[in-house]
Amino acid sequence: MGAYFGVSTIFIICLLRISANAEVFTIGSSSGSDITQALLKAFTAACQSPSPSKVVIPKGEFKLGEIEMRGPCKAPIEVTIQGTVKANGNAIQGKDKWVVFGNINGFKLNGGGAFDGEGNASWRVNNCHKTFQCKKLPISIRFDFVLNSEIKDISSIDAKNFHINVLGAKNMTMNNIKIIAPEDSPNTDGIHLGRSDGVKILNSFISTGDDCISVGDGMKNLHVEKVTCGPGHGISVGSLGRYGHEQDVSGIRIINCTLQQTDNGLRIKTWPSAACSTTASDIHFQDIIVKNVSNPILIDQEYCPWNQCNKQKPSTIKLVNISFKNIRGTSGNKDAVKLLCSKGYPCQNVEIGNVDIKYTGADGPATFQCSNVSPKLLGTQNPKACSAPVTKGPNM
Repeated sequence: MGAYFGVSTIFIICLLRISANAEVFTIGSSSGSDITQALLKAFTAACQSPSPSKVVIPKGEFKLGEIEMRGPCKAPIEVTIQGTVKANGNAIQGKDKWVVFGNINGFKLNGGGAFDGEGNASWRVNNCHKTFQCKKLPISIRFDFVLNSEIKDISSIDAKNFHINVLGAKNMTMNNIKIIAPEDSPNTDGIHLGRSDGVKILNSFISTGDDCISVGDGMKNLHVEKVTCGPGHGISVGSLGRYGHEQDVSGIRIINCTLQQTDNGLRIKTWPSAACSTTASDIHFQDIIVKNVSNPILIDQEYCPWNQCNKQKPSTIKLVNISFKNIRGTSGNKDAVKLLCSKGYPCQNVEIGNVDIKYTGADGPATFQCSNVSPKLLGTQNPKACSAPVTKGPNM
């Protein structure tokens, strides 16, 4: 059976049945064509199928405009991208999305293909890292309220803003994700997650200009394993407390990862003079290798980039049950470990176990600083725990 949608040279064909009643919709077009309308029509048709369905973007390079593929769908749906889709390369401000998958239960995205955000022109006008008052730039791939999903074997290149944003997800697994952008590309967080429950990020490579993985408010039960990060700003919980009505964060586990040449390593960051009072708890970093990482272990409850807050008011975000265990490697500066907790709400139940971070710079040796925290020490610590006076450094 087949279907044709008259969009220039683009057509959609149901090629075969993948089970008794399932259909596959493949988009056909010459390389360089715009497939926006064809893809939307294919997704809409697949979403209305009463049995599982699949949409295929074949090998080749295609233009893709802003698109929202939203359910609810009548049955599980799979999107397979084998080629590369490219965004508009012009500087774009005032829009917050490029590709959106939303409100789908039972979703798969795979295929080995790539989303190229063509971000270079937009980075030059991006000042959102410096001011609250800025014009939004498109996030490359958004997953809004996607349930029971598997995202694997895809790449995101040169996003204008965040590469991947996850909001309201439940039971999502990301596996073998590759994210690439220059280290000086602003606000290009690799994967940002918030208000979701039960997400896994596995076996992935992230090299970008901001946090490789950033955890926003309301995140619960996140498991990150075998992720290589760098360059970038590391793996961050937060920042938290910038906005009112933020939700608690809990159950964050980062294990068996490698960070290399990053501006920060394993970081928890909250704003002073926070706009809300929430709790971030049960956050655990374990079995991590750091290679020439600046600030390899950092709790920063005085996070205030570009002086956008009142540093005199202590953070009201409570940090509870935090651990850093089996962290080893080299630091890019002397601040190997900095635990800068809130004087209003000191960190509770922080464990440090078997930390071995070396620094060989002329201003060495490496230091371990503590403020408003009395960590429980397990195994060995190099440098010696809480042995150095607290110094303040730049926020990123």
